[in-house]
Amino acid sequence: ECGRNPLLGPTLIPPIFVKVLFLLQVCPILDRGENNTYACCSIKQLTSLETSLTLSKVVLIRCPSCAENFAHLHCITTCSPNQSQTVKVTKVMNVTYLGREKEAVVGYQAFINASFAEGAFQSCKNVRIPATGGFAVGTMCGRYGAKLCTAQRWYDFQGDSSNGLAPLDIDFRLLKEGDTTVLPEGVIPYSGTALKCNETTPSGGQVCSCQDCQESCPIVPPPPPPSDPLRLFGVDGFFIISVILFCLLVLAFLVFLIVSFMLRSKQRKSEEKHKTKCKDQNSNDVTQQVIYPSEVTCTDRISLAAHSFLSLLFQRWGTFIASYPLTVSGFFLFLTLNSVKQSVHFISIELTTDPVELWSAPSSRARKEKDFHDTYFDPFFRTNQVILTAPGRQGHIYNSLLFGQQNFSGLVSKDLVIQLLELQKRIQNIEFWSDDLNSTASLKDVCFAPLNPSNPSLTDCAVNSLPQYFQNSLDNINAKVNMTELGVTKEVDWRDHLIYCLSSPLSFKDITDLGMSCMADYGAPVFPFLAVGGYENDDYTNAEAFILTFSLNNYARDNPKFKVAMQWEKEFLRIVQEYQKDPACNFTFAYMAERSLEDEINRTTAEDIPIFMISYAVIFVYIAVALGEYSSWKRILVDSKVLVGLGGILVVGCSVLASMGFYSWIGIPSSLVILQVVPFLVLAVGADNIFIFVLEYQRDVRRPGEKREEQIGRVLGNVAPSMLLCSLSESVCFFLGALSTMPAVRTFALYAALAVVMDFVLQMTAFVALLSLDARRQDSNRCELLCCVTVSTQRPNKPNEGFLRPLMRKYYAPVLLNCYVRIIVMFVFIFAFCGCLFLMFHVKVGLDQELAMPKDSYMLVYFEYLYKYFEVGVPVYFVTRKGYNFTSVEGMNGVCSSVGCDQFSLTQKIQYATDYPDRSYLAIPANSWVDDFIDWLNPGSKCCRLYTIGPNTGKFCSANEREDYPLCVTTHFITTFSAPLLAVWAYGVLRPSVEDFNRFLPDFLGNRPDLKCAKGGLGAYDTAVVRDESGEIIASRFMAYHIPLTNSQEYTAALKTARELAHNITLGMRNISGTSPDFEVFPYTVTYVYYEQYLTIVPEGLFNISMCLLPTFLVCCLLLGLDLCSGLLNLFTIIMIVVDTVGVMTLWGIDYNAVALINLVTAVGISVEFVSHMTRSFALSTKPTHAERAMEATANMGSAVFAGVAMTNLPGILVLALAKAQLIQMFFFRLNLVITLLGMAHGLIFLPVLLSYFGPGVNKAVLLQLQQAKSKASKELETRSNVGPTYDNMSYEDSETKKGQRL
Repeated sequence: ECGRNPLLGPTLIPPIFVKVLFLLQVCPILDRGENNTYACCSIKQLTSLETSLTLSKVVLIRCPSCAENFAHLHCITTCSPNQSQTVKVTKVMNVTYLGREKEAVVGYQAFINASFAEGAFQSCKNVRIPATGGFAVGTMCGRYGAKLCTAQRWYDFQGDSSNGLAPLDIDFRLLKEGDTTVLPEGVIPYSGTALKCNETTPSGGQVCSCQDCQESCPIVPPPPPPSDPLRLFGVDGFFIISVILFCLLVLAFLVFLIVSFMLRSKQRKSEEKHKTKCKDQNSNDVTQQVIYPSEVTCTDRISLAAHSFLSLLFQRWGTFIASYPLTVSGFFLFLTLNSVKQSVHFISIELTTDPVELWSAPSSRARKEKDFHDTYFDPFFRTNQVILTAPGRQGHIYNSLLFGQQNFSGLVSKDLVIQLLELQKRIQNIEFWSDDLNSTASLKDVCFAPLNPSNPSLTDCAVNSLPQYFQNSLDNINAKVNMTELGVTKEVDWRDHLIYCLSSPLSFKDITDLGMSCMADYGAPVFPFLAVGGYENDDYTNAEAFILTFSLNNYARDNPKFKVAMQWEKEFLRIVQEYQKDPACNFTFAYMAERSLEDEINRTTAEDIPIFMISYAVIFVYIAVALGEYSSWKRILVDSKVLVGLGGILVVGCSVLASMGFYSWIGIPSSLVILQVVPFLVLAVGADNIFIFVLEYQRDVRRPGEKREEQIGRVLGNVAPSMLLCSLSESVCFFLGALSTMPAVRTFALYAALAVVMDFVLQMTAFVALLSLDARRQDSNRCELLCCVTVSTQRPNKPNEGFLRPLMRKYYAPVLLNCYVRIIVMFVFIFAFCGCLFLMFHVKVGLDQELAMPKDSYMLVYFEYLYKYFEVGVPVYFVTRKGYNFTSVEGMNGVCSSVGCDQFSLTQKIQYATDYPDRSYLAIPANSWVDDFIDWLNPGSKCCRLYTIGPNTGKFCSANEREDYPLCVTTHFITTFSAPLLAVWAYGVLRPSVEDFNRFLPDFLGNRPDLKCAKGGLGAYDTAVVRDESGEIIASRFMAYHIPLTNSQEYTAALKTARELAHNITLGMRNISGTSPDFEVFPYTVTYVYYEQYLTIVPEGLFNISMCLLPTFLVCCLLLGLDLCSGLLNLFTIIMIVVDTVGVMTLWGIDYNAVALINLVTAVGISVEFVSHMTRSFALSTKPTHAERAMEATANMGSAVFAGVAMTNLPGILVLALAKAQLIQMFFFRLNLVITLLGMAHGLIFLPVLLSYFGPGVNKAVLLQLQQAKSKASKELETRSNVGPTYDNMSYEDSETKKGQRL
C-alpha cells in the first residue's frame, strides 16, 4: 500500500472508485481527470486528514478560495504522489498496529515556496467569524492573534501538535524564490499557485465576499464627514451674523434717536399751543395737554373699556369676598384639604421614577422600537460590574518559552488574579432568603445563562472575567509544567496560558504542555475587551484594569423574579462595598449594579428634601417680613404680616397640590421634576401677585365714608387686571406647552398650567378673605398670633409706601432714565443679546448621566473608570421586522456576508460602516445567524447530521456523537453521492431549500457549539430569531458593537448614524422580491430610548417656547384693549430673556436638554411676571412724556416686582447651592439663578428704558376721563366751598389723581 511510510519511497497505486469520491471531496486539488488521478495515502490517512481539515473549514468555508488554499498544502504534503519531493521526515517512532510493530512518522519538514504561502495567507487573513465579528486567523495564529499574524506564524500554528488540532508536528519552511541554502538534497520547494480570495475555485466555488476579502469589495464611497460649522470668510458664521445683527440694531437705534430728536424739535412749538397751565397735587405748575373727544381713537376707547370693565368686575368681586371672609375661607379650606388628601393619596401610587416613562413618549420611535425588541426578544440583560485597578504596583517582563519577552503590568500578577478569583467566587456564592420564591435564592435563579437558559447551574451563569481563562480554577492558575521547544526546556505557567488565551479566546486548548482550554466555565469565550481594559494596541498583558461582569436576566417589573434580581444586586453591592473597606484589599476599584442609577437618584432626592424645605422656609420668612408695614416699634406685632405670608405660601402649596390631585385622579402621574420645579414657578407667580396686592393696599388710603371691604374691593379692582394678565398668559402658555411630545415636559406643562390657574383662583378668593380678616385685626390694633392682646398706639393716618418705592422713585428711576444712561443701557443690552445669540448656537445638547448622580456617589467613580478603561462600547442590534423572506435564496443573499452573498447585503453594509468608526460609531461588524446557519448546514462542517437508523431516524444528531457512529450521517449523504455537487456544497455556495431551511433552523438554534462544531447557534443566536406558529420569521436581530461612547453628544450621534445606516439597509432589502413594502430594519440598544430626545429637542424646544410666547403677546394685547405696541414690547423683552438665558447656559457649562427646556418654559412664565406688570402700568400711565411714564411705572410697579418676584426667588434659589445632587445644582440652582437675575435685569433696567423710547402713547381716553372727572370735581368744590373737610385725609380729587397716576 502506497504511502504507509514515506521512508520506503513512492509506490503509486491507482485508487478504486469509492476512494476517488472521497479523495475529491477532501482534496479536489489532486483531481487530474479520469484514469489519471493518483494519491499516495491510505483511506485511514485520508480520513484523518479530512478530520483535521474539517475543524478549520468550519471557520474558513465562508471563503472558498481560502478553504481550498488551506487544504491545498496539506493535501500536497499528505496525499500527493510527489510528496517526497516536498517533505523531509524528521521524527519517527515505533507503534504497534494489529499486533505488529511498525515505524510511523510523527514529524517532518515541509518546504514551501514563500509566494504560495503568502498568497494562501492573504486569501484567508480577512475571513470573519460571524458570531464574534473577529477574524478567523485570530484563532489559527496562536499567541499572535489576527493583528500580528503572518504567513510563517500561521503555518507554524498549523504544524504545532500541542494546540490539539494538528495531528503531528510539521516544520513549515517558507523559502523565497531561488533560495536553496537550507534545502536538503533532492527536495524541491512546493510552488503551486494559491488562489486569490477574489477568484473562483476550480471546484466551482465562487469568489469570497467583501467582508472576507477586500479585493472583492466594490468601490464604496466613504460616508460624508460631519457637516462643518457655518463659516463665513474663514470665521465662525454665527459670530459674523451676530456682529452684523449688532451693527444693524445699533444703527437702527441711532437713526431712531436722530429722527425722534428732529421730530420733537419741530413739534414742540405746535404742541405748546394746545397746552394749559394747571396745578398738580403739590400745587406745582405743570403743563398738561387738553384732550378733545374727537382726538380719542377707537383703540383708546377699547383699551379704557377693557380696563374699566375688569376693574369694576374685580372691585365688586373683592368687596363681596371681603364682606364674608370666614365663610369663603372655610369653604375653600374644605375644598383645598380634600384636594390635598386626594393628591397625597394618588402621589403615593403614581409618582413616576422610571426615566423611560419620563423622557420618552410612548408614541416616539425609540419607544416603539424598544417595545418591539423587548416583546420579541429578551430585554437587555442586567449588568453588574466591577472595574479593578492596582495603581503604583511595579510591572515585570516575562521571558516566555513560546512567546518571547512579554510586558506584564503590575496589575496582571498571580496574587491579584487569585484575589480577583476569590472576590468573584464570593459574589457567585451569594445566597439569601426570597419571600417571592419562598426559598433560598442564589445567582443561578436570576443569572443570564446563554447555553443552558432553562435549568442553569451556578457554572452556567455568564460571568466574564480574567479567571474564566482558567475556568475559575485555582489549580489551573497554579499549574506549571516543563516544556521543550526548539531544544530549549523551560517552565511554562499561568502566564503562558493567559498570553495565548488573550490572543485566541475561542481556543479549546492552548499550545503549551499545560493543555488547558481558554473557554469560560459556562461554555462561551471571554473576549479580551470584556476581561481587561486600559491597554494599547492589543497589549493585553499590560492592561491597567480587570473587568468583572455578572449578567442577570432582565425581568419585567411585575415578574416576581424582578424583586429577586433586585435583592441579589443589593447583596452584590453590600459584598463589594465590604470588600472595598477590607484592609487586605490590594485593589482600587469602581463598581455598579443595574439598580445603582435608580438607587442613587432616590438617595440624593431623599437627602436633598431638607434643602428644599429650608429653601421654602427662607422664602416664607422673607415674605412674612417683607409684607409688614413697620410704622413703629410699638406696633411691630400689629403691623407684621406673618399670617398673611403664611396664607400666601399655603395658597401656593394648595394650588400645586390641587393640581397634582386632579391630574393624578384622571390618571396623569406626577414626577420628581414636577415636585421640584412647579412649586418654585407658582411661588414666583403667587408671591408677585401677593406683593402687588398687599403693597397696593398698604399704599392706599381709605376714602371718606368708605368701608374696609369696599377699600379692599377697590384696591383689588386696580391690581387684579394686571394679576389676571400675568396668570392668564402663563396658564395659556403652559397649556400650549403640553403639546410637547416629551412626557416630562408635557406633564410639567399640564401641572404648571392648572397650578397657576388654581393659584389665581385662590388668590382672588381665599387670600382676599385672609387679607380682609387681617385688615380687621390690624384696624382693631390686635397683635398677630396673639389676637387677644391690643396696643394703644394708633395706626398712622397716611399711606405706607415702605422702603423700596420711595427709593426707586427718588433715586433709581431718575438715574436709570437719564438721557445718557438710557443710551448706555440700550447699547449694553443689545450687545448682550447679540453675544448671547452667538453663544446660543454653540450650546451643547444633551445630559451626561454623571449629572444625575450626587457628588459623593460611587457611580461617578464608575463612570470615570468606564470611560478610561473600556475599549469597546455598548452592543447595538439591527432588528428586522416581519415581512422579509429569509428562506429564499435571494433573501439569504440579501442578509449574509459570505461567499455568494449580495455585496450590499445587511451585514455587508454594516461591515462597510465599521471601516469608518469615527463617523459610523461602529467598532465591530454584526454577527450573522444566516451566515453561520449556512456554514452549519454545509457537509464540510460535519455539524448537521441525522440519525438514519433507530427510533430517532430523521432527527438531528449532534456533532458530539462519535465520528464513526454508524447511525449519524451528514445530511448531504442522505440525498446524493454526486461528486461535483458535493464539491460545490463543500464550499458553501449553494443555499438550502425552503423545506431544509425551515426543517433544520430549530436544530441549528438549539445546537451547543463545541470543538467539533463551533457553528452551533445555542447561546449566540437562539434568542436572535423569532418565528410564528407557521414557521415564518417575524423578528430577528444582528448584533454589532459601538465604539466607546463617553458623552451624550456621542451617544446621540451614534443613534443618528445607526438610523441612517438602518434606513439604507431597509431600502435595499425592500427591493428583494417577496419583501413586504412596510418591512423595516431598525437599530436598537438600551441607551437609544434616552438619547432620541436630543435628535429633536432643538425644534421641540423652539416649538414649545414659541407656543408659550404666543399667548403672552395675544393676552397682553387683548387685556390692554388691542394694544399692539405693548404686546410687541412685552414679547421682545421676554425673547431677549430666553436668548440671554441660553447664552449664559453656554458660558456656565449648562447643557440644553429636557430639564433645561422645562426651566426655559418656566423662564417664560417668570419673565411674564417681570415684564407684564411693568408694561401694563406704563400703558395706563397719564404722565405727559414717555420718560416720566416709565419713571412712574418703575417706581410704582417695579418696587413690587422686585420685592415679589426677584427677592422671593433669590433666597430660595441660593439655598439650593447646598444640594448634593449635581442635577439640582446645575438646573435648579444655576439655571434658576440665571433666569431670575436676567428677568430682573430686563424687567427693571431694560424694559423701562425700552418703554421710554418705544412705548405706546398716552391713552387719550383715560386723559379725557380724568379731565372730565376734574372738571366735575371742581364744580362740586365750588358748591361746597363753605363745608370743611370731614376727614383729615387726602381729597377725593387727589385720590383720583393718584389713582390715575397709578393707572
